[in-house]
Amino acid sequence: MNRLCIFVLIVSWSANLNPLAGQDMRERLKRNVETHRVFGSEHPGLYKHPASITELANGDWYIAYYGGSGEYSTDTAVYGSRRAVGETTWTPPAVIADTPFQSDGNPVVWQAPDGLVWLFYVNLDGDTWSDARVKAKISKDGAATWSDSFVLSDERGSMVRGKPIVLNDGNYLLPMYHETGNDREKMGSDTTSYFLRFDPATQKWTPTNRIHSPLGNLQAQVVQLTDKHLVCFMRRGGGYGPESSGYIQRAESHDGGFNWSDASDTDFRNPNSAVDVEKLQNGHIVLVYNDHMYERTPLSIAISTDQAKTFPHRRNIGGGDNTFAYPYMIQVSDGRILVLYTTNARTTIMLAEFPESAILKE
Repeated sequence: MNRLCIFVLIVSWSANLNPLAGQDMRERLKRNVETHRVFGSEHPGLYKHPASITELANGDWYIAYYGGSGEYSTDTAVYGSRRAVGETTWTPPAVIADTPFQSDGNPVVWQAPDGLVWLFYVNLDGDTWSDARVKAKISKDGAATWSDSFVLSDERGSMVRGKPIVLNDGNYLLPMYHETGNDREKMGSDTTSYFLRFDPATQKWTPTNRIHSPLGNLQAQVVQLTDKHLVCFMRRGGGYGPESSGYIQRAESHDGGFNWSDASDTDFRNPNSAVDVEKLQNGHIVLVYNDHMYERTPLSIAISTDQAKTFPHRRNIGGGDNTFAYPYMIQVSDGRILVLYTTNARTTIMLAEFPESAILKE
């Protein structure tokens, strides 16, 4: 008998003996955040950062990350792993994208409504991310096999990090950004976010306008509120040193995602680190971020129940003397929220699972 069955039996037995005890246990589960270690140094590539996750049509979960000797090392490759329905373990990571003699990074794996699984990733042809371009692959068999790679954007400095969304009109919106500065420790103030819009009928990708802000911005994450109104949240640009200011950036579209405003500060602190946002099945908006001006700790969750106007429901799900970087969030079909992130100096991938009730205030 596995541990889950034993746990369920204990809960049921306790509830039968004492209904109040069973009710108390159920209330605790509604507030619980479960965190699991997915991969560490025992798997290929000591460096593991960042990672993405998608729920496939058959219910499997699939992770893609990039690993190697270090962030800019030419031995990095994109790895994929699957957790099948009903299983608790992941398959050994296997290389799914690798450009000889060049670094590959920032994989985004996502299954579209037509069943195609997309893999977007960054290919580095130079010394800094200002020399990057974006490549892609597709899978027609649920991420079992992959096509040859093709270039999605060959503009120098073009990068990808966030998951696409399906718009109400059926188009896809893929977050992109253009990193400038040619500096490994600081982004140029003209670093901008934008989106590629994909029309499944024409199979064409079309770029939107660029989103500007004083420090620069990157890695936009987007949700659609109405047919016309969309909002995105972005990592601030600049450097990584101690700051007394520096906030998550926000921009909006009022024409269905074709055109975007310039960015403005929110009240969420940001240490020049990635954020993510997800629209839940009930319409609530969830934001995950590092609530600090210059350190990637703690890892915090905030929920809005009023169309991203306010975020009164907040809780830390990771903290202490460590870093919690590049959170990637999805909601799976059973309603659970998954947050994938890296820690332990970018050598370990962790997965947090929780219901929305774990964050909402009573």
